[in-house]
Amino acid sequence: MDFSREQAQTALSVMVRSRHFEEQIDEYFKRKEMHGTTHLSIGQEACQAGLALALKPGDWIVPTHRCHGHTIARGTSERRMFSEMFGSSDGICKGLGGSMHMTDVQTWNAGSSAVVGSGVNLALGLAFALKMQKSQALSVAIFGDGATSRGSVHESMNLASVWSLPVLFFCENNNYGMSAAASRMVSTSSIASRADGYSIPHATVDGNDVEAVYKACKIAVDYIRSTSKPYFLELKTYRCCGHSKSDACVYRDHEEEAAWAERDPIFLFSKAMVQSSLFTEEETSHIILDNRKRIDTAMQDAFSVRTDHISMEQAMQYVFAPEDDETYKVCKTTNRLTYRDAIREALDEEMSRDKAVHLIGEDIGMYGGCFKVTGDLYKSHPEQMHETPVSEESFTGMAVGAALLGLRPVVEIMYGDFATLASDPIINHAAKIRFMSAGQLSCPMVLRAPIGSGTGHGAQHTQNLEAMFANVPGLIIVAPSCPGDAKALLKSAIRSNNPVLYFEHKHLYNNLGPVGDEGYLMPLGKAITKKRGKDVTIVSYSHAVTTCLEAATILNLQDEIDVEVIDLATLKPMDATTIRNSVKKTGRLLVVHDSPEFGGYGAEVVSLVTSDPKSFAALKISPKRLCGKESPIPFVPELEKEIVPSPLDVVNAVRSLFSTI
Repeated sequence: MDFSREQAQTALSVMVRSRHFEEQIDEYFKRKEMHGTTHLSIGQEACQAGLALALKPGDWIVPTHRCHGHTIARGTSERRMFSEMFGSSDGICKGLGGSMHMTDVQTWNAGSSAVVGSGVNLALGLAFALKMQKSQALSVAIFGDGATSRGSVHESMNLASVWSLPVLFFCENNNYGMSAAASRMVSTSSIASRADGYSIPHATVDGNDVEAVYKACKIAVDYIRSTSKPYFLELKTYRCCGHSKSDACVYRDHEEEAAWAERDPIFLFSKAMVQSSLFTEEETSHIILDNRKRIDTAMQDAFSVRTDHISMEQAMQYVFAPEDDETYKVCKTTNRLTYRDAIREALDEEMSRDKAVHLIGEDIGMYGGCFKVTGDLYKSHPEQMHETPVSEESFTGMAVGAALLGLRPVVEIMYGDFATLASDPIINHAAKIRFMSAGQLSCPMVLRAPIGSGTGHGAQHTQNLEAMFANVPGLIIVAPSCPGDAKALLKSAIRSNNPVLYFEHKHLYNNLGPVGDEGYLMPLGKAITKKRGKDVTIVSYSHAVTTCLEAATILNLQDEIDVEVIDLATLKPMDATTIRNSVKKTGRLLVVHDSPEFGGYGAEVVSLVTSDPKSFAALKISPKRLCGKESPIPFVPELEKEIVPSPLDVVNAVRSLFSTI
């Protein structure tokens, strides 16, 4: 045996504690004393212990939903893990994460992902941040054989190779993706060989031999530290239990299970420790018993406080990270710029101000961005501009992971429609990671995306998808309507400690307007009164604001109707106070937006007004919505114009609010 006594004792200790922890969990679920579900890794303990022995403090891991063993191996308190399983406030995530979402930043565990393969992107981002911070540490993306069919895993491998990122792709091949045998679902007998396609060195090892796992991991991490390049390691192992608590394993035969039972990693290693004369049989037995007792004690301690839960009010405090105090100065000087140039100026100023700001996206270098927003920023910020392959899910997920370690990524999505490709990291990670980790982590990143029609790009390049994200707690959503707001709000978004979706309407890029100086910021979550009036309130955002302002001029000249136009600017959180106060004054409400009516922001604005007794009482007539038609965007120019509200449509809608009086 090549292990020292200390290494061998540590390896056996980790494996025994991992095994007994999950055995205890299994019993509590069978007795229905634990809530939800769980995914055990009994039989895979050598993978966990071997990896942990090869890592150093500061090396990060991103486990899968089968995360208990890796969490224990990195040093997390078993009592607090049991408490997390009970949903107790004593839990590592105060009961907000549960079995599948265990996070412990004290042991460099960035949190397990319950979506298969989804955490690989985050590990990529951790590696990116470590490299940008000139750290010698690395990250480990832990996943199973089933995840290797996910496109995001392959996107991440490609990006890691292209950018030379210090990440270990750690594939625990336990032969089954849930119930589906890898032999039926994976097109190769060697998963590791797929790394050849990305020029990533790889190895395959017996995942039930902890010493072999350690040696392979040591070679891998030494390579990564010396080259800052990725490595792929496949570990052949076996899950001796079902996929989850309700899995009866009817898809496996007893001969297969018996064959793997003979290769139990704890039994094999205990035997090897004695045969090598490193430990006596009695010493080995003591190690096993002592660590089982440690788990039993941890369980008893957790059980005693299992009914202690945080309140809903306390839990809500973890949805958003507290924002830094910003002084919102009066704009001292202005410059007349286009909407496009105003955004570029904001990016330029924020990258100059804070080296943690990194711009990430496709064709943002010499090409200048799809809509020429980034322009020549690559010349002045070469270390902070990162052109990506065409792989929205991986580089957006990478940005989320990088944000966890203090970078402030700004992701440019070429077209807002493609945000659907990046929806997993946005919805399942950026929006939830602070909550699931009970405040251990936060995600200060911005995702910029051009939206809207009027450019003849057809139905897949012209959608307004901002409402699609509105139902996701944990996201801030911004959609500015003019150059000055675009710059000031983007600067505030970049400085926010939370994930911000920043939607730029393509039809606004050439619009000119006054733009504030470097120190001018605007608060997120505050609506802007674009025109004051006394007769009717129009609430809108983005491109539709310009439509409403044009209509307001017509109404004033032709009908002597004095319109108040409110620009939401920040769609979520929505400024209820400004909207309600305006309606209390005017008594009439019209909401206008280019996106379709059903499920749109118009319904939210109407609800804000009608659910408040004072603003509801002030209404002289029922509120109205004027929105885009329930249709994909047509290519033909005449229909493309017709599908969103025009100034004349707004004029007629406002007139209808007076016609019955």
